[in-house]
Amino acid sequence: MNYKKFLIGTASGAALLSTAAFAQQRGPENLLPPEQTAAQPQQSVDEAFGDIRMQSGEVVQDMPVLVGEWSLAAAAELLAFIPTVEAEGLRPEDYNSAGLQQAILAGEGAALNEVASEIFVWLVEDLRDGRTPMEARKQWFVVDPDPDTNPTHVLLANALASGKIAKTLTSLNPVSPDYAQLKARLATAKDPAERKLIRANMDRWRWLGQDLGKRYLLTNVPEYQLRLTVNDKIIKNYRVVVGKPGRTATPQLAEMVEAVIFNPTWTVPQSIVKGEGLGAKVLNNPGWARAAGYKATKGANGWVTVVQQPGPTNSLGLMKLDMPNEHAIFLHDTPSRHLFAQDDRALSHGCIRVQGARELAITMSMLGNAKTKEDLPRIQEEVSEITASGEYTRYAMERQWPVYITYFTMGVDVNGNLTKFADIYGRDAPVLAALDAPRQRDRARKTSEEAVEIIDDMQT
Repeated sequence: MNYKKFLIGTASGAALLSTAAFAQQRGPENLLPPEQTAAQPQQSVDEAFGDIRMQSGEVVQDMPVLVGEWSLAAAAELLAFIPTVEAEGLRPEDYNSAGLQQAILAGEGAALNEVASEIFVWLVEDLRDGRTPMEARKQWFVVDPDPDTNPTHVLLANALASGKIAKTLTSLNPVSPDYAQLKARLATAKDPAERKLIRANMDRWRWLGQDLGKRYLLTNVPEYQLRLTVNDKIIKNYRVVVGKPGRTATPQLAEMVEAVIFNPTWTVPQSIVKGEGLGAKVLNNPGWARAAGYKATKGANGWVTVVQQPGPTNSLGLMKLDMPNEHAIFLHDTPSRHLFAQDDRALSHGCIRVQGARELAITMSMLGNAKTKEDLPRIQEEVSEITASGEYTRYAMERQWPVYITYFTMGVDVNGNLTKFADIYGRDAPVLAALDAPRQRDRARKTSEEAVEIIDDMQT
């Protein structure tokens, strides 16, 4: 399916997509999600492990059973599977083939059950969650949902019950076609450095959910691109400006876009209001403040608050996508549009500035709220009035969209070519080192790194 024409041509003053064009290119049913039944509540890992109960005044938690009863045939299938993980960028030597072989020779029983189960669990963890330990995933703040949706003990029990050991493990691989292209390249790559880089970026796909969904936004920071993706097809891409290397490097996140903010305001952080003297400047120079769009209020305690009002000089431009997160990272417009012409666009204070942001805002408003093409004229009229008003307006999205902020230094670019990207934040080295080090057990799912609060996004 090709949806590009649906989204092209909206960056000009008449940015709204026409109902006719929308219907002619592809009916909205191809972009808008089908009616969904209420999702069944998912069991958390803790719930899957069992109930927490009180015994003798102590909390006792039933742990999952991670040792199963292995037949010789199942164990032999597991042994044969181990060498195949090299094709997935993992190291077969991590999985104790010799120990498993000895246990098979000794026959069925407790020893085989222990060894085979342990190896199976290791493989599940590495194939499903990624082999890289959390401390090597710099500024990685995504919690992988896969251990919740595919708990290890359930996979083990089902694999042994069905006898499909290899199929169960193979089913854990990322489903993205980008991962498949990396895997295909690994199969032919000869240069050791290239192979290591491919392995590192294959592992990065495992850090995310196995399936990103049918519709999402994705930014690959080193590529300086944002993609609007539907059914694994990029229907529109936008150049972006990302955070400068150092403290304001853009972190890696998975969030939900809840609304589009048209004509945003910008509350200036105190590091600028007080630390750089902007508050005093605004209060003492009302004419300059009006021209720059700043309004200041001074409290009884002397505290000065400065808010930049909506307008063409606003640091956030004419829109932003509201995706609440502890880092205060979001996608937004910018008045400094000349920066999009540069090749190196690591220039912001952490947030992601989007070329064609107004087009993106309108598109998200439509895709987030229109159920059928009959809804489009109403949404077009509402958005047109909001844009023309120049007033701050939060336009909620009934259907929230996932947005992934990722960091791949080798991957499929927006033109479909497997490409190497500059490691602008130096995040490859710890991943490459971890892949060559012995695997770690009991790896944490959440990072211990502190969130870096983005203090501002003043224009460069």
